[in-house]
Amino acid sequence: MKLLLNYFSATGNTAKIAKVLEEAFAAAGAEVDLHDITPYSRRREKIELKPYQAVVFGAPIHSWRAPRLVREWMRTLDGQGKKCSMFFSYGGFGVHPTHYSTRKILEEQGFIVVSSAEFPASHTFNIGGWRAMAGRPDVTDFAAAKEYAERTYKRFTGEDPAVTGEFEKTDYTEETLDAIEAFRFKVLTQLPGRGGDDCSMCMICEELCPSGAMNAEPGEADKEKCIACLGCVHNCPDSVLKINDMSQGWALKLQMEQITEDEMRKKKSRIYL
Repeated sequence: MKLLLNYFSATGNTAKIAKVLEEAFAAAGAEVDLHDITPYSRRREKIELKPYQAVVFGAPIHSWRAPRLVREWMRTLDGQGKKCSMFFSYGGFGVHPTHYSTRKILEEQGFIVVSSAEFPASHTFNIGGWRAMAGRPDVTDFAAAKEYAERTYKRFTGEDPAVTGEFEKTDYTEETLDAIEAFRFKVLTQLPGRGGDDCSMCMICEELCPSGAMNAEPGEADKEKCIACLGCVHNCPDSVLKINDMSQGWALKLQMEQITEDEMRKKKSRIYL
């Protein structure tokens, strides 16, 4: 069986899970093509799904949903009745309705969703001073990823003919969810930029930017395009791209979410079958 494993990973967390899945699917007997859809240019390439018997989609969770860019890209695909699975990395806070909303998009595009999973991972905003899920994913999450691949493969081959059950929904409208997504920029008050500092002009920030927001020449992100993924800051080899200090807002975030750091650390990966 030939599988296409697509993943979006601005700061590397989802990519770590994708690599484990690639190895686990291969060990189960699959031929796996790993496809990184993070760069803007990759999502503009036409994907031919005909050679594949099943497809896997991986992404981080941004404000209770897959990132907007991923949702938009999924709506360009023709599922052709193929089985697929989903997996998500998240920074310890809200997960639902990500599984439900992403499944809805994929089924509208003609896919059959047979499983899903979620894996705790270091929050993007840890770059700015938060302490959410530092050190995750870890060995326990990688073990869960391996199990997810093994069980999903049985669904792909038909050894396990079931599909996923129901996922948790939300009463929020799409407009409300969009507003929640925009709240990221109330926390990220300073968009990625180098503030006039010199750099080697390697252009990596611009080349890897998922939304085409970063302009390497002035070293500034376009406010209208930036999705606050912070991939540019994470990947800058010169460490000159900066954002605002978010550390003082960390305690407030925990209070708003009614959770402690210790409770967050106890969260585990979860497989949905």
